[in-house]
Amino acid sequence: MISVDFYTLPQGGLVGFRLEGHAGMGSKGEDIVCAAVSSAAYMAANTITDVLFVTPLSLHAEEGEMALRIGGRDEPACRTVLLGLKLHLLGLEEQYPEAISVSYAETRS
Repeated sequence: MISVDFYTLPQGGLVGFRLEGHAGMGSKGEDIVCAAVSSAAYMAANTITDVLFVTPLSLHAEEGEMALRIGGRDEPACRTVLLGLKLHLLGLEEQYPEAISVSYAETRS
């Protein structure tokens, strides 16, 4: 199962995400849920770093895991990208509840 945690500020703004695991819906290279999650996460991270030119507090990506965290002051600039990622992943969770789980973790910055 893919576990998704979105990092939120106390007032509700999104300041990052962490993805971990595999959907297990197909063999490596043929799992449509893993492909959809990976593609969306990389699009969000690349948009934040290479289009919006925001330097994340942390960015980590390796096989089966990805995490990105921005500072609270960058939340307004990154809001639509992170909201779009959240909506996409919530839609996948609705379609494939056995393969992906989305949750939230509050942070101070």
